[in-house]
Amino acid sequence: MLAEYVLFDEAAAIAIPDGYSFEEASTLPCAGVTAWVALMELGPVRAGQTLLAMGTGGVSIFALQFAKLAGASVILTSGHDDKLARGKALGADQTINYRSVPRWDAAARELTGGRGVDHIVEVGGEGTLATSLRAVHSGGRIALVGQLTGAMADRGRALHNEQGVHIDSVFVGSARQLANLSAGVTRLGLRPVIDRVFGFDAAVEAYRYLERGAHFGKVVIAI
Repeated sequence: MLAEYVLFDEAAAIAIPDGYSFEEASTLPCAGVTAWVALMELGPVRAGQTLLAMGTGGVSIFALQFAKLAGASVILTSGHDDKLARGKALGADQTINYRSVPRWDAAARELTGGRGVDHIVEVGGEGTLATSLRAVHSGGRIALVGQLTGAMADRGRALHNEQGVHIDSVFVGSARQLANLSAGVTRLGLRPVIDRVFGFDAAVEAYRYLERGAHFGKVVIAI
């Protein structure tokens, strides 16, 4: 909340998962629960399926982790080869550099034997939705969660696709869904990927660092 004191109704708060630090727990109520709802609650990703994770920010890295724990394969995209290498080390099965391979939808289809991927957590927004629709197979699922290209994708327009692709809009999650996530990470032993932790008095620097896009996983401001 970027504040030292915040007043909440008790129904809006849940306990920190066992063994988590405050910094680790802070990654769950936004990025963590968004990826959890998209992949574990709305259209559960299953063993043998394929997820395309767009980029290496907080939501996408959580999505990669959840998909691997479910037994799915993951195709990770990024414009930086060093980040793709880190993604491989984290469990990504295949990688695509979208700067050197701008038709990453065709590359994703090739990597899936022409079928297309089962799930996409769409963080780009309006600027990437058309490409995502070409990358997913008929009857697959796209969760609209971000607008990194500048504008949120229009769910209503996206629903009128010709491939029967299921389109969901995800805006974080409820306290119940956050509690499900907390129980899940405790049971599965998942640890968040934190790129850097900034002090409270360095909040502006933290936002500038995030804006540069140099991070892999979450950027945290500690209180």
